[in-house]
Amino acid sequence: MINVNIIVCVKQVPATNEVKINKETNTIIREGVEASINPFDTYAIEEGLRIKDRMGGKVTVLSMGIPSVADLLKETIGLGVEDAILLSDRAFAGADSLATSYALSMGVRKIANYDLIICGKQATDGDTAQVGPSLAEKLGLPHTTYVRKIEEIREGYIRCQRLTEDGYEVIEMPLPAVITVVKEINEPRLPSIKGMMRAKKATVTVWTADDIGADKSLCGLKGSPTQVVKTFVPVHDIASEMIDGTPSEQAKKLADKLLSMQFMTCK
Repeated sequence: MINVNIIVCVKQVPATNEVKINKETNTIIREGVEASINPFDTYAIEEGLRIKDRMGGKVTVLSMGIPSVADLLKETIGLGVEDAILLSDRAFAGADSLATSYALSMGVRKIANYDLIICGKQATDGDTAQVGPSLAEKLGLPHTTYVRKIEEIREGYIRCQRLTEDGYEVIEMPLPAVITVVKEINEPRLPSIKGMMRAKKATVTVWTADDIGADKSLCGLKGSPTQVVKTFVPVHDIASEMIDGTPSEQAKKLADKLLSMQFMTCK
């Protein structure tokens, strides 16, 4: 049996559909908003823990965000994660997926001792699915996305199934590597009472941009080549109309109305 040291990247996302936007920066306002761990990242955590339970090693959770994210990271310790590290600095604020992956890559380099990096397939707030692959490129590592099953891990090697639209592909890569996982890969566990007690006493390590040796011009808004021009909540107007009469009369009126609408569309 070999030990596999795993880094799982997680993100804080709003635990609500009523997201507020900063109109000046077009970024999500996270302060004062109830938050949770990105749902897809819970599958990444679980897979890391399963590999550790099966093969030995350790699981480290890495995240970037505001100081309050530390409380969420403690929850992962309650599940069985050994170490939780938070990258938190004003320099990281407003980062797009490229700036985020750069900061995470510098955090990974500081951790140094790892064999596999696991990410959720995407975040529920941004939905870009770019951070995992971008992180791999920043680190110069092989990677694959949408992993639904890890078939085998041995020293310096991983084989997994990648979900596709019409089935799956079998991917073999050297380690260290980066994978992003889909929800089909497992069923996340709940913390035990012992785990929750351990989480309460746990300390989350916080690193600033200086701690990880990051170039601040590549972090946050300064390091984000993509900018959100406008963000808004779409308005859905629904107009209802009741059609009276007997069933045959209703059918005729409805048909006439549909034909009229089709004619107006053609014009």
